[in-house]
Amino acid sequence: MKYWKDRLPAVAANLLGLVALTLFLLASGSGLGVVLWIAVVWLMVLAAWLTVRCCLEKRRLEGLLKQAQQLEERYLLPEILPPPVTAEEEVYRRLMQLAEKSMLEKIAAAERERKEYREYIERWVHEIKTPITAGKLLCENHRSELTRELLAQLERITRYTEQTLYYARSEHTEKDYLIREIPLADLVHGAIAENKYLLRQNQVAVTVEEMPGLVSTDDKWVRFILDQLIGNAVKYRRENPSLRFSCVSGPGEISLLVEDNGVGIPAADLPRVFEKGFTGANGRAVQSSTGLGLYLCKRLCDKLGIGLALDSREGEGTTARLVFTVNDYITGVQG
Repeated sequence: MKYWKDRLPAVAANLLGLVALTLFLLASGSGLGVVLWIAVVWLMVLAAWLTVRCCLEKRRLEGLLKQAQQLEERYLLPEILPPPVTAEEEVYRRLMQLAEKSMLEKIAAAERERKEYREYIERWVHEIKTPITAGKLLCENHRSELTRELLAQLERITRYTEQTLYYARSEHTEKDYLIREIPLADLVHGAIAENKYLLRQNQVAVTVEEMPGLVSTDDKWVRFILDQLIGNAVKYRRENPSLRFSCVSGPGEISLLVEDNGVGIPAADLPRVFEKGFTGANGRAVQSSTGLGLYLCKRLCDKLGIGLALDSREGEGTTARLVFTVNDYITGVQG
């Protein structure tokens, strides 16, 4: 419909020309039959031209829209456009190229700023680890009730600094992981050891069931994920808190279950727990919640090919399931 509206001036001009030609032919003594024949031919040619032009334009524009939809970076559309046909199209294409150039310059500047900020965060985290480690050593060498309390707080600081570092690196995890076969039990015991003072301070009863088998993953990233799950279990604990680690084997996979008896997650919040910045009802009750822990866990699991799911009932606790894929070769070795 828009096409035909745009062609109204051309149609009006043709009709005026046809009327003028008709009047001229009649005035010059031409027969009415000849005049009508010329008018019919004129209208038929005009209708055919408009119809063919409409079909060709529709096909061309639909092709451009399809190309644009398939293009991930759509600001690069001027690079795939066909050569302009008219002077007007040439002007529009030039305008689009100018807009594209401006966009590319802004993207390049934004990427430079993000890279510089990420590098600063990484340097800061590495620098801050030195006084944290020194503080831990001082506390270890002067054991008392106060230093045990300090050690628990230092573990929390370490977790938050690690969260900052992993958040900065989460877009480029492929540059910072090493996949190898690791006993699942080593991952669990390592994460517990890193949080032992926090667990002891909050009197969390930890149970680790037998975990036979190997998984192919990066131990540093998985240990970070477990640190976040342990931290959440402590943060949202109830009286007599407990934490249980167990393993379930299935066809081609091994699942690590991390179960707590904490406050649980409301059913309305459960579908959104992996969203960035989402804290939910529990997070609003705990002022230290950032809404980044589970978001990072899910993002890193997706990068590493690990399945992550939460099952929770309010007032009963939460179970996190980490699903590691096991190939046939590893399964045969473990058997």
